[in-house]
Amino acid sequence: MLPDLGIRHALLLQGPAGPFMHRFGRELRAAGSRVTKVNFHAGDVLFYSRPDALAFRGTFDEWPVFLRDLIVRESVDGVFAFGDCRPLHRMAATVAEELGITFFAFEEGYLRPDWITLERHGVNGHSHMPRNPEHYRDLQLPEPPEPTPVGPSFGLSAWYSTLNALAFTHLNQRFPHYTHHRNLNAWYHTFVWVRNVFRKKRFQFTERDMQRAIVEGWSGRYFLVPLQVHCDFQLHHSPYDDMLDFVGEVVSSFAQHAPADTAIVFKHHPMDRAYREYGDLFRELARTHDIEGRLFYCHDLHLPTLLKHARGTITINSTVGISSLHHGTPVKTMGTAVYDLPGLTAGCSLEEFFQNQTAPDRDLYEQFRRYLINENQINGNFYKRVPAVDSPTGFRWFDCFGREALLGGERKSGPRATTG
Repeated sequence: MLPDLGIRHALLLQGPAGPFMHRFGRELRAAGSRVTKVNFHAGDVLFYSRPDALAFRGTFDEWPVFLRDLIVRESVDGVFAFGDCRPLHRMAATVAEELGITFFAFEEGYLRPDWITLERHGVNGHSHMPRNPEHYRDLQLPEPPEPTPVGPSFGLSAWYSTLNALAFTHLNQRFPHYTHHRNLNAWYHTFVWVRNVFRKKRFQFTERDMQRAIVEGWSGRYFLVPLQVHCDFQLHHSPYDDMLDFVGEVVSSFAQHAPADTAIVFKHHPMDRAYREYGDLFRELARTHDIEGRLFYCHDLHLPTLLKHARGTITINSTVGISSLHHGTPVKTMGTAVYDLPGLTAGCSLEEFFQNQTAPDRDLYEQFRRYLINENQINGNFYKRVPAVDSPTGFRWFDCFGREALLGGERKSGPRATTG
């Protein structure tokens, strides 16, 4: 059952490709909230075409005025969006803050799998979660419930993404000013995902013995670097403009500062396989830095096994960092991450991390994990319902969700009217 979020009129912006926002709107209405949805392109219309949907057909410069007028006119007191770094959503968060109403960001779960995130203000660099580890140590939180497994959802996600891209490519004439934050052309995606099938098969063959070689030959002596999707908006919460900048820095530092008997393993993100391939780059980097035989580049190896045997994990702000903490593996973050806390992650430089690693504080990790589940994690999936859950979203909402924000935060009664 949807908990009381303190929202009387919810404004929904873009969601993930598919019917999620339509389902979430039904759940809000069933809980007694009014709902308004803004559609920005034909794919949005395809998945949300109710009478309470409005179309924004203006330019980006016109968006803040349109949004502010809508919020004030309709007494909206909560804005919900998937992803807090899309330009339209970033502007919406700014307008919401100016008007004194709550901006909620949906995102993939901090905890994986079987969780999604719903956080006030935003995630990672936009998160308002406490940065003091003592805050978490002092909390008296219940033991977190075990999530119900959702099961594989890639097929549904791919289907919805296909429909979304087809609508955008062929039916978007009524939204002449809309520019998507990524290439959404259906024919481009057809090409890259067909290519992805061949790449996956090729890597399954060429890397068939790699995991055994890494685990048996280098256990406890390799650093794992999980790469993020090249266009991941979470890179905005880092000093890097592109994954290649991150890769270059990490390889150079490893070659100069890591012990000579250690290796480094870069794991490609499975959702980025269709778009990018770094094999030639890593071969060149290994030659340039004279670390051939110590640099591995892989794709579909078993991540938990790699984490269990790693000496340390280096990431920008991937949720693999939390998985690494779960396995007791030291973590160095190179961007802003909610789990980057003293006692959990390394506060030293990358160069020092290659020389010395300290295991994360297990008790602090358990407290932090409890906090996440109590505060902003929901058992569910954006594309597939949790089995045996009878609700529009198919989410398994726990009673404790949003405990601290609802009990300790100030409820907003509605937008403040502005002049000028």
